[in-house]
Amino acid sequence: MKLISWNVNGIRACVTKGFEEYFKNADADIFCIQESKMQEGQLELELPSYHQYWNYAEKKGYSGTAVFTKKEPLKVTYGIGIEEHDHEGRAITLEYDDYYMITVYTPNSQNELKRLDYRMTWEDAFREYLGGLASKKSVIVCGDMNVAHKEIDSKNPKTNRKNAGFTDEERAKMTELLGSGFIDTFRYFYPDKTDIYSWWSYRFKAREKNSGWRIDYFLVSEDLKDKLVDAKIHTDIMGSDHCPVELDIEF
Repeated sequence: MKLISWNVNGIRACVTKGFEEYFKNADADIFCIQESKMQEGQLELELPSYHQYWNYAEKKGYSGTAVFTKKEPLKVTYGIGIEEHDHEGRAITLEYDDYYMITVYTPNSQNELKRLDYRMTWEDAFREYLGGLASKKSVIVCGDMNVAHKEIDSKNPKTNRKNAGFTDEERAKMTELLGSGFIDTFRYFYPDKTDIYSWWSYRFKAREKNSGWRIDYFLVSEDLKDKLVDAKIHTDIMGSDHCPVELDIEF
């Protein structure tokens, strides 16, 4: 099974930059996007043989997630079931016979860390949500988690330590999530691989210089370890300030 996740930074803009061609060529079994930045009815994507599920933010042009899947799920859940966290279209859960598939767009702590406190509340709630699912069956979760977990995941770890996405607090929450029974699939296969990122600022020619961060993930519950085949980061794919990430898994 081939799974892909991509923060498209506005699906309507990404469509004008080759999204549909990449989608077709990728031929993923499940394709998740984050930061769709649209409301219902603003775009009709023709994706033959895929079921489409969208979660829109109440705020226009903001956040949002979607999942496109070849196999129809048993059930689809939007959000994580907590009023405080379910206005920004940040999560979709698909339930299948053997596993749950979740796409997530984790809140950004923003400039001057003005949303860090909210981010910490979200992290605890989301970890608890995933733990509840994992107590029932296997879990795969993907998306833009807005944190570079280790120094190896950021080009400039020393200078970014107090910046959103690389604070001690955010990194500790990722450590806590992994410690609760999840595997960072890319690091599972490539524990020491350097200079591989999934996001680059649009400023300072960051992508050209490969001055990036790895903040897009596929995590799986530990019971799926033996089913993992490979994890990839498609740094050559343009169309967003993020690139797609992939998980290959054998069910």
